[in-house]
Amino acid sequence: MDPTDALALLMSPEGRLDPYPTYERLRAHGPVVQAGPVFYVVTGYAEADAILRDARFGVMDDALRDQFMPGWRESPAVLSISRSMLRTNPPDHSRMRRLAAGAFTPRRIAAMRDVVRAQADELVDAMLAADEPVDFMAAFAYPLPVGVICALLGVPAADRPLFRRWATDLTGVLEPEITADELAVADRGATELRGYFTELVAARRRAPADDLTTALVQAHDGGDRLSGDELLANLIVLLVAGFETTTNLLGNGLVALLEHPRAAAALRERPDLAPAYVDELLRYDSPVQLTSRMSTAPSRYGDVDLPPESWVIVLLGAANRDPRRYPDPARFDPWRAQIAPLSFGAGPHYCLGAALARLEAQVAFPLLLRRLPGLAVAGRPERRVRLTLRGHATLPVSVGREAAPVTVPGTPPGAAGPTP
Repeated sequence: MDPTDALALLMSPEGRLDPYPTYERLRAHGPVVQAGPVFYVVTGYAEADAILRDARFGVMDDALRDQFMPGWRESPAVLSISRSMLRTNPPDHSRMRRLAAGAFTPRRIAAMRDVVRAQADELVDAMLAADEPVDFMAAFAYPLPVGVICALLGVPAADRPLFRRWATDLTGVLEPEITADELAVADRGATELRGYFTELVAARRRAPADDLTTALVQAHDGGDRLSGDELLANLIVLLVAGFETTTNLLGNGLVALLEHPRAAAALRERPDLAPAYVDELLRYDSPVQLTSRMSTAPSRYGDVDLPPESWVIVLLGAANRDPRRYPDPARFDPWRAQIAPLSFGAGPHYCLGAALARLEAQVAFPLLLRRLPGLAVAGRPERRVRLTLRGHATLPVSVGREAAPVTVPGTPPGAAGPTP
């Protein structure tokens, strides 16, 4: 299949629901493929990792948005994203990231483990008390990470249910293609989120608290280090990014574990294996499938010359399944050596909350498998028709009865692979 046709298939509803076959069609043309006059697609792991770290590549700035997205300043969704660290280059990106990084220090993340475990236990209690089938996304995969990021931001618990729809609406703007109707929905979400955080900022000015919102408000008020637009944009992005990716990781990961019962049984017995399992789940079905970069200088990757102002789509989900990096990449295997998924990116824009997302998943999966040994998919899961943020809209499960952990006698480490 011609690269241009493969890319069109990837952007279609069919391609978004299951992008992996299309990734292989693109990969057949090489790790870096030209799909237009100044448009390139990256499927190779080494090439993706290098480009994300290469200072000659940055995110789309205002001048390029003016060129490729006329009228973008009239969109609350695009404007909000563009004023955040997600869509800015150094030095603005470095300044904003430094201000937000204080909430994500290794010590502070480690201190969240007991909080995450307590919240996860409460959610499992509620799942056991609910009528079956239970929608895992609504009952666990959404409320756990939203509770954690809202605690960091200082968002009152009573307000947390508001954010799922707002965030779902807004994140449509992160897709590589968006219709006018989808943009209108994203604009609605951005407007509601902006209104909420405007009020929260005012509340923190009146009564400072020990949370990230107060820290960013003080950075703004203490000098010209964070503009008003930057303050609101980064609060919005921190909230949305703080639970959208983790929600998708929990949903995608649970499906993969339930499809591989021997691997699930090994993790149930050995929760200390969770870090390797989570990295493999991130690699196997990444919650973030792509990111984009614009080049500022000539470069050469994968035997392809990329001129200045090339637009590069880095397919993280394809890179994570590059057979040059991971033999038999379509197989779920938590015993792989040196699992280093690109699901959270690399380089200056590496996800600020990656360690927190990993922690939540490392706590959640062993706990779910231990407390709900009869957990099973109970119906047809519904995928969101999204490519950038890959996840489920609904995931019906039966929880069974809580029981003691099931021992798998004589199960060697290598037996945790997929069942035949």
